[in-house]
Amino acid sequence: MNDTLDHHALATWMKEATPPCLSLYMPTERAFPQREQNVIRFKNLLRQLEADLVERFPEADHAALLAPLQTLVDNADFWHYPRGGLAILRDRDQLRVLKVLDPLEETARVNHHFQLQPLLRLAQARDRYQVLCLTRNQAHLFEGNRDNLVEVELGEGVPRTLEDALGTELTEGNQRGLPQGFSRAGERGDSMQHNAGGISKHDEQDADRERYFLALDRALTRVHSNTARLPLVLAALPEHQAAFRRLSQNPHLLPEGIAGDPGPLDNDALRARAWAVMAPRMEQRLDDLLDTYAQRHGQGLASDRLEDIGGALLDARVDTLLVEADRHIPGYLDLERRLLVPAKPEGANADDLLDELSFQALQQGGEVLVLPRERMPGGTGVAAIYRY
Repeated sequence: MNDTLDHHALATWMKEATPPCLSLYMPTERAFPQREQNVIRFKNLLRQLEADLVERFPEADHAALLAPLQTLVDNADFWHYPRGGLAILRDRDQLRVLKVLDPLEETARVNHHFQLQPLLRLAQARDRYQVLCLTRNQAHLFEGNRDNLVEVELGEGVPRTLEDALGTELTEGNQRGLPQGFSRAGERGDSMQHNAGGISKHDEQDADRERYFLALDRALTRVHSNTARLPLVLAALPEHQAAFRRLSQNPHLLPEGIAGDPGPLDNDALRARAWAVMAPRMEQRLDDLLDTYAQRHGQGLASDRLEDIGGALLDARVDTLLVEADRHIPGYLDLERRLLVPAKPEGANADDLLDELSFQALQQGGEVLVLPRERMPGGTGVAAIYRY
């Protein structure tokens, strides 16, 4: 199955997980012939999972745990449309499979809970966005981030073309039988009135365009934007930008867009133009967050001390948790004794205190953000802004 990834989903998966918990991450090549290596890489990671299962959970039903993953090896349809990375979570009762935009570092881990940090980075929508490439009679939707952009298949009920939206109501030459080949506005129920000289073909086409844009906006908002909750960048000629924005009720549509015909832009060019729109917004949000942290720290409402953050999480006081990317601190949070317990490193399968803290923050409705080391406040690998 392919699951949708957000912080709510992560919290649910972590809470419902029943050990042993298997976490598999890998990059997936999209171009031929490199993509032929995807299955080979996957089989190698499966062998690593099996060896770790035998070592760490010798009493578990290894065959039953690995069987759903083994079936993917020979599933040609599954491997036919790679995106950039593959994430698989498997516990005693559930299987979660996600094809994601970002290449993921190869990981095969068996533990009492899932490895969380790679998914947290994917779930935080601060650097993700969607792009609507729009012409007078066609639309394409893309989703991306700083480094990657892929086309998204439009959902059921979202009209990709003007013909999809208007069907038999589309103005065509000789469709309505008038000498000019154009329908009367009154026959279609348009707000435009038929004047003495008749309305022009250009006016009819503009009316069709606006009806298409309106239908597209309503369906796209309902099926994609309100579900993904990602900023939407509009790529279109100036006249189509103006018409679509005048009609749109999509709360995720950004005021800045990509002006020009999107047709000639390949994926890399489109991603670069979209990121030029997104980057200043992302940087400003992060700057605002770090300013808030500095202000709250001076008031005693923020900290980068592990012990303080652990206690605040146990009291459900953490509003925002900042975690350093690729940082691992062996240990776990002892809920009964209210202690952070350090542990000796045990390789990839060691308990990770940052995963424990992140899990607790998500369970309490807090926000968890993974930041590069250079943007982290303090040097402990974690920082928190408190609710009170």
